[in-house]
Amino acid sequence: SPFTVLCHCFSLSWVSASANSHDDFLECLCSYHPKESSSITQVIYTETNSSYSAVLDSSIRNQRFSTPNTPKPLVIVTPLNISHVQATIHCSKKHGLQIRTRSGGHDFEGLSYVSHVPFVVIDLVNLRSVDVDVENEEAWVQSGATVGEVYYRINERSTNLTFPAAVGRTVGIGGSISGGGDGLLFRKYGLSADNVIDAQLVDANGRVLDRRSMGEDLFWAIRGGGGGSFGIVISWKIKLVHVPSTVTVFSVGRTLEQNATQLLHRWQYVAPNLPNDVYSVVTISTTNASENRTKTVLATFISLFQGGANDFIPLMQERFPELGHVKEDFIEMTWIESLLLLNGASNETSEILLDRSNRYSILPPSFKSKSDYVRKPMPEIALQGLWPQLLEVDEGGIGVHYFIAYGGIMEEISETETPFPHRKGTLYKIYYNIGWLEEESNNSQRYISWMRKLYSYMGPFISKSPREVYLNYRDLDIGRNNYYGKTSYKQASIWGRKYFKNNFDRLVYVKTKTDPKNFFKHEQSIPPRFH
Repeated sequence: SPFTVLCHCFSLSWVSASANSHDDFLECLCSYHPKESSSITQVIYTETNSSYSAVLDSSIRNQRFSTPNTPKPLVIVTPLNISHVQATIHCSKKHGLQIRTRSGGHDFEGLSYVSHVPFVVIDLVNLRSVDVDVENEEAWVQSGATVGEVYYRINERSTNLTFPAAVGRTVGIGGSISGGGDGLLFRKYGLSADNVIDAQLVDANGRVLDRRSMGEDLFWAIRGGGGGSFGIVISWKIKLVHVPSTVTVFSVGRTLEQNATQLLHRWQYVAPNLPNDVYSVVTISTTNASENRTKTVLATFISLFQGGANDFIPLMQERFPELGHVKEDFIEMTWIESLLLLNGASNETSEILLDRSNRYSILPPSFKSKSDYVRKPMPEIALQGLWPQLLEVDEGGIGVHYFIAYGGIMEEISETETPFPHRKGTLYKIYYNIGWLEEESNNSQRYISWMRKLYSYMGPFISKSPREVYLNYRDLDIGRNNYYGKTSYKQASIWGRKYFKNNFDRLVYVKTKTDPKNFFKHEQSIPPRFH
């Protein structure tokens, strides 16, 4: 149960020497709004509380950051309202504690719930309402909602409206929008961040700001500039988009022995130039060849089309005849059914979208991920060099790569429209993932080293100056702030330009103006200019 004792009765046996300051922090939370002290005690969890571990673990999506040696928050707050957020910011500043803000827990490096200095987690799990306005085709969604909850609540009101968001149902909408948010509809409607029309944010001074009061610079920064740098976004006003009553999905697998290399090479030229109604991804994994059971590489070509099979079949037969589609490969369904299928939950009802657990997750329990953007098609020989590396992964590991086509409307939106810069000229994004079932330090390092070697191999074939990466696939290997001291602009720009290119300078300007003392910070947060 939550921490429910009266505020003046806190009795905690903190291990650290600063026990009194931690007690003072808890007392501060209760005294911030004395009339609400009883409500805030319902949402405070400390290490002495029996529910602490369950709350902390509830949305940790990467078990690499759930070991006995992983630093744990001194306090977890699961706010019920904005005043609880304001109180936590005020008291954290007053007592020298860091804040980490968690919506879905999908941060690939655990930055939303891990820190190496004394810290507090604000877990937005209780702030997850989705208020849909069908008539105006808008909705207010709170940051703690998952993508699945957003999809479900919109579909509940209208089967022909939705929101361009991520594929994974348990991804937190707040974190996803904060990093841009590409997904199934982004080639037609743009990113999640491109479809935000207002927001409600609590800044470092505890002020509650909307688009008008925060100003266009800050509103620009939070739509792709990353969570944890500018404040805590409580909710987003989003623009809804149209989906037809029928969509069509196909999935065709080809092994190396079935010309997977040549097909993937050809896909690079075809997929980015398909109509905007098509989402196209190739998953690269290993499998056993049917004829002799030896390990081989499998490329699975998956597409989602906003329309019926009668329109999609001739299109694909014209554009990509090499794949050898047959009519039976194309399956018509509703939009919501396609979401279930692509989440590996096609046998479930749509209520599974409300399930915040890891069931059906495509990610193994522990993993290391990286990303790349490709602006020129890779030669066949480069692809051939990938396969031996995938095949060398041992039985305990699971290596999967995703090639996700860009193009479409992304070619037409300026790379300065939001901080997300990977627009015109981007053929596709690569998402590399290595996962494993056991969390043992020796295994972890072996798999992480494998990923780094693969990333090094890919260097000559992807975007250059800078080598671009996707912010929502956090990767501390590419650089980090000097967490214990003051991070220089020069140091932060090493990783900042990989995520944001030239937009990094404007983000630093906004940070300097809105949070000059750098209260909101983590290993890859935007620094103020003078830090």
